[in-house]
Amino acid sequence: MTAKLIDGNALARHIRSEVAQRVAALAEQGHRPGLAVILVGHNPASQVYVKHKVADCESVGMHSVLDRHPAELPEAELLARIRELNADPGIHGILVQLPLPAHIDANKVIETISPAKDVDGFHVASAGALMIGRAGFKACTPYGCMKMLESIGCDPRGKHAVVIGRSNIVGKPMAMLLLQANATVTVCHSATPDLAHHTRQADIVVAAVGKRNVLTADMVKPGAVVIDVGMNRNDEGKLCGDVDFDGVSKVAGWITPVPGGVGPMTRAMLLVNTIEAAELSTLAQG
Repeated sequence: MTAKLIDGNALARHIRSEVAQRVAALAEQGHRPGLAVILVGHNPASQVYVKHKVADCESVGMHSVLDRHPAELPEAELLARIRELNADPGIHGILVQLPLPAHIDANKVIETISPAKDVDGFHVASAGALMIGRAGFKACTPYGCMKMLESIGCDPRGKHAVVIGRSNIVGKPMAMLLLQANATVTVCHSATPDLAHHTRQADIVVAAVGKRNVLTADMVKPGAVVIDVGMNRNDEGKLCGDVDFDGVSKVAGWITPVPGGVGPMTRAMLLVNTIEAAELSTLAQG
């Protein structure tokens, strides 16, 4: 292996430590940041994610509210609950764990969350702010990826970045953040005819499609930074990403592992967005 590992666990610990200091500073002023997490249904992966998010809040001194609901919850009741949380001054961030049951419109749910409490960064107001370069909450996973680049001293300015995937949650906001950082950005997807043609030219590759081995060693420029957002399972049932780690790590300069790479950073940036929301709320109150 020639590539150096970007340790998401270590970087996330450092960020949580910084957040804890900001939480303590607000607490001294009589304000405790609060995050509400809503879980609908019994998706096993979602239950694990939610458990980690609540534990993260506790670790930095934040208040957390976990709303569990059966999969049969009517959409109207979920929207009503979100509106209650929008009006709750003790809650500064609202997260609805995706995916939702089929009878609930995820877009309608996201748009019901107040933009001031959209700590996932999924609201159209957040996405629009990112598009035009205004202040707003950044989607947590792309935000975490940018912090990982920063941690290794990789300045995207003037570099060619390839993003594999065009989802609203990762691919599109990832491309926008890299563009804001003055990278030249190519977005590839399922209709891209020759993926390797693009990735071989890339100084930075972000793989975010949820497909094993979408990026292999012969597709990577020597010394490139490879960030693997994917979360899959191999034939043995072990967690793996979108990147052929064993092969690509022999070519890349830097690479993120799965697990222990982007995942912890996504959760860490959720805390950053929540403390930011609390600080902005405190400023607004005077």
